[in-house]
Amino acid sequence: MSAKLVIALTKGRVLTDELSLLAQIGIEPNEDPQKSRKLVFETSRDDVEIMVLRGADVATYVEHGVADLGMSGKDVLLEHSGFGFYEPLDLGLGRCQIMVAGLKNEPELPSRLRIATKFTKTAKRYYAAQGIQVDIIKLYGAMELAPVTGLAHRIVDIVETGNTLKANGLVPMELIADVSTRLIVNESSFKTKYDRIKSLIDALGKET
Repeated sequence: MSAKLVIALTKGRVLTDELSLLAQIGIEPNEDPQKSRKLVFETSRDDVEIMVLRGADVATYVEHGVADLGMSGKDVLLEHSGFGFYEPLDLGLGRCQIMVAGLKNEPELPSRLRIATKFTKTAKRYYAAQGIQVDIIKLYGAMELAPVTGLAHRIVDIVETGNTLKANGLVPMELIADVSTRLIVNESSFKTKYDRIKSLIDALGKET
């Protein structure tokens, strides 16, 4: 485990907001991660490095201690089956919701539903808690097509504005979880680098 604090950030739209949040507490990469093919970057603080990863990988790197801290969407964390990290802070970035959606003019449904989603674990937990039997169909995109074409009765997906659902004749029906970017911390790192990590958490907490 590095003597430096290693912070894993999520690639994509939220990266700009994550970098801005770090800049507010005096941590800035020495080169622009959005214009570089590199994955690890030194920063304005000699004792801090950042790495930029796919969202699904941030929790894994933190869980195994390669990164001490990470910024990851709650949707990803709900799907992550590992342990070994704390979730001390809601950073408030990228707010949206995981919802069940279906056809606006939905026909009568059978007792056993087909649910299309990429959030398979979240969907299974949600329906199991309600005692509803479902068959999960894993899709990676174009989720809204599933009820329209009859592939699935309903979908479980991220909803921001609801405009995409509406455009495809679907409506949001049930809220499963509110989603935003969370700060996660490796359990072992929190013990061995406590003062520095606690200071960073406190600083971020004041900015969110």
